[in-house]
Amino acid sequence: MLDEPTSALDPELVGDVLDVMKQLANEGTTMVVVTHEMGFARDVANHVVFMDGGHVIEEEVQKTFFTDQKKNVLNNFWHVFFLMLVMIWNI
Repeated sequence: MLDEPTSALDPELVGDVLDVMKQLANEGTTMVVVTHEMGFARDVANHVVFMDGGHVIEEEVQKTFFTDQKKNVLNNFWHVFFLMLVMIWNI
């Protein structure tokens, strides 16, 4: 179980930690990861649970989760997430 394993790391270390976790996943290691690293979740997870306020909002296999968001809360999250990416990219 990993609870936000990259939350207090500088950007260089974030990449290193995510690389190790990807390697573990590729070797077949099962992990339960709480993360805001959506790219990592998309690349590594085979099952995604999206929670808000302690409640499960969406629970899907990875491909469905990232391509077919049905709930407004999830759509709002993606809108804010991609808006933040655009803002960061433009800095």
